[in-house]
Amino acid sequence: MSEIITLKNNNDFRRLYNRGRSFASPLVVTYVLKNRTGNVRIGITTGKKIGKAVLRNRSRRLIRAAFCEVQEQIRPGFDLVFVARSKTPFVKSYDVLRAMKKELKDAGVLK
Repeated sequence: MSEIITLKNNNDFRRLYNRGRSFASPLVVTYVLKNRTGNVRIGITTGKKIGKAVLRNRSRRLIRAAFCEVQEQIRPGFDLVFVARSKTPFVKSYDVLRAMKKELKDAGVLK
């Protein structure tokens, strides 16, 4: 398993929100945009509507675990931002994985 490259700058997130394509499910929203680096970079956001810190951290852990499962199947050269929704902290990780795979397949990012 290779190292996960994360997006940290606000500019990168804004660029994906404005220019990227979005794919939504009740558990997670995925923004996808091609990049020039040739790497897969991800960002995870959880708003305060999710709940307090414990629920937001659980949402991030679930999304990160689901991404680690599907990481090897993703074509290089994409930026991805995953946004947790209000149902995310209350489901199991395989539910998030199933939703993430469907969204990434719809985006044409999977090999």
